[in-house]
Amino acid sequence: MNEPDAPVEQTHGTRDPDQLIRRAGAYGNPDFDQHFLIDDRVVDRIPGYLPDDTDVSHILEIGGGPGVLTDRLLAVADRVTVIEQDEIFAAHLRREFSEAIDAGRLSVIEGDALEVDYPDDLTACVANLPYSVSSAITFRLLPLSIPLVLMFQQEFAERMVAVSGTSDYGRLSVSTQHYAEVEITEHVPRTAFDPQPAVQSAIVRATPRTPEYDVTDEQFFFDFVKAIFTQRRKTIRNGIRNTPHISGLSDPDAVVAAADEDVLRLRAGSLDPAGFAALANVAIEHGFDAQPEE
Repeated sequence: MNEPDAPVEQTHGTRDPDQLIRRAGAYGNPDFDQHFLIDDRVVDRIPGYLPDDTDVSHILEIGGGPGVLTDRLLAVADRVTVIEQDEIFAAHLRREFSEAIDAGRLSVIEGDALEVDYPDDLTACVANLPYSVSSAITFRLLPLSIPLVLMFQQEFAERMVAVSGTSDYGRLSVSTQHYAEVEITEHVPRTAFDPQPAVQSAIVRATPRTPEYDVTDEQFFFDFVKAIFTQRRKTIRNGIRNTPHISGLSDPDAVVAAADEDVLRLRAGSLDPAGFAALANVAIEHGFDAQPEE
């Protein structure tokens, strides 16, 4: 491995991606899900996808790599925290952005983004996520109720934003849209990365919001949605009856008896998030054996 070049003092937002990778002294490894953005035009646009009224006092980045996006975030944020699992790239970030660290504007946390503690005062997250764990990380981020601008595999992104009645609509769509208004802001070609991933990518903006429906038990709601979508080719009636081992229902037949007949005739892909919420609330009310009074 070549010794990394010494960092060159530059204005934040102007560092060249290829030079950053060279100074890191290491390159992305597809086996470890490392695909680094090298297209300046794409990188420059990413921070601008945050909602206009976003508080940028403390932005989280996950998977900093050689610091291409880190550099752009430092140009717009008061503070940036980067979580980087690879010790080589974590050391590079500390060296490359030592001035920002000394000024208290950058923190580098070396560790797994699924395990480390996040700062309590985060106001937004902007990241090119490792695709193999993008779902798990996203569902750790969404409950934080902060704006997110995240890079995903294109197919995953399209499922996040899909609406009921379309082929891409599923459990991911319902769960994501429970937390936020989501939209694809840009499709990104494979050639924008080094090394190139096997698939196209897309940038998703998630703007937190309170859903327009009430959920009696949020965890049950997610489990119930998961259960019904495992039977997406069957009617919701059969989905409820066939999946108590997933939903946890003790009396699925009582739920079927209490639910709206028009809903029971549908398939999972035709029921919007509000409809799932209403049905989950019925299931909670009728689908569990009464507990004996002590």
